[in-house]
Amino acid sequence: MKRYIALTLALMLTSNLPAAGPLRDRLAAMRSEMEEEGAAPFALPDGVRLLADQPYGAHRQQRYDVYLPANAERAPVIFMVHGGAWRTGDKASAAVVQNKVRRWTARGIIVVSVNYRLLPGASVAAQAADVAGALAAVQGKAAGWGGDRGKFVLMGHSAGAHLVALLASAPVPAGVTPWLGTVALDSAAMDVPALMAQRHFPFYDAVFGGDAAYWRTVSPLAQLTAGGMPLLAVCSSRRQDSCSQAEGYAARANALGMRVQVLPQNLSHREINATLGQAGTYTSAVETFLASLDAVFAAKLM
Repeated sequence: MKRYIALTLALMLTSNLPAAGPLRDRLAAMRSEMEEEGAAPFALPDGVRLLADQPYGAHRQQRYDVYLPANAERAPVIFMVHGGAWRTGDKASAAVVQNKVRRWTARGIIVVSVNYRLLPGASVAAQAADVAGALAAVQGKAAGWGGDRGKFVLMGHSAGAHLVALLASAPVPAGVTPWLGTVALDSAAMDVPALMAQRHFPFYDAVFGGDAAYWRTVSPLAQLTAGGMPLLAVCSSRRQDSCSQAEGYAARANALGMRVQVLPQNLSHREINATLGQAGTYTSAVETFLASLDAVFAAKLM
């Protein structure tokens, strides 16, 4: 993986990349996008129980972790999908779960963190199918943990943000109960055809390939249908493409009657993930969106 990152960065330095923005900042954002986040155990909050490596398929990466607050009863569920450039990452990474679990289980919310098959072994379309399969499996078992299958919110970071936005844009998958809303944490791939048609980081070619018809099938904006569940698109104002992609998606979605809000943050790509759950205006803004989705979330958070 390190060799792949080094090769990609070298290609970036010799390619015709977009001119805007300091190159150092672009390289830092790219490195953050591609770094592998390994599992990093942390101390569970008092009373929280971890159900680790629950299967939803036969592959070793088709697993999820459940963080259960004490005495959960018809509890809402936050369903988290990690990032890692579609080829790395882990559901147990501290940046993915630590602050979110500490914050939200203390408020009586179940947190689920999901792995999925990765490139090059599974295409982006197969990854989206994995996330949908995991969602169906978790919803099917939620009542047994004290959860409510009708009170789910999808959340994802980076590649995971792209995957949950893709699910939120298309018709609800078979076997899945419609969820309340979606939080996409800093995806720069909301409009894949536009991304691929302009000068872009070379690693996107390995992710999305060269078939323009395929780009549309894995593009949240291209898959938008009327009447989708609300979505909050958090974007880093330090990156060149993230907020513009979020705003383009929001404009199209809102025109179709889907409520989409864009939340720019002066945080790095990694900080948007790792700091969510820490006390402050950023976490409060995300929780205001969650509370707007359902009275149960509002009662837990406000």
